[in-house]
Amino acid sequence: MTKNQQIIESLFFVSTTPLEQKDINKVFGKDNPPSLDDEVKHLNNLYEKSSFYIKAIGSGFMMVSKKEFEPFISNLIPSKKLMLSNAALEVLAIIVYKQPISRIDIESIRGVDCKGVIKNLLSKNLIKIQGREDTIGKALLYKTTDDYLKHFGLSNLKDMPTPDEVSELVESDTLS
Repeated sequence: MTKNQQIIESLFFVSTTPLEQKDINKVFGKDNPPSLDDEVKHLNNLYEKSSFYIKAIGSGFMMVSKKEFEPFISNLIPSKKLMLSNAALEVLAIIVYKQPISRIDIESIRGVDCKGVIKNLLSKNLIKIQGREDTIGKALLYKTTDDYLKHFGLSNLKDMPTPDEVSELVESDTLS
């Protein structure tokens, strides 16, 4: 293992948020820092027979345990379950598939007020304000965060099922 890999491995070990290339640039300086993508590939090759690996999360990477070890880990450390109401899940799903989207557009889809639900999702850092609409009123626009990806175990939004795939699942459930 190279010195750079050892340094990057130690950063993964202590980091509670996904590491990004900008973090590596900060640690190594802007003059010829190692490529995080390349170093992650090398480290994951070394970790092939280990209980953990480095996973892409949003625009960065995190060290995570392999799924097969989760039952043992949860015996030692009870997981912090993310508790979301049905309303919060509905609003979150709308934001995921329609982002960036305004509260007014969310409410027109759901048919009910969503201020409290949006505030809750913002406080849990699952969504963030993306900017404002270019219309009269300049409504705030919402989108998901990297924490959303982390909580749901996604590398990026492309990992989400398409609306057609969701429809197929729903149809197959109702036929069973």
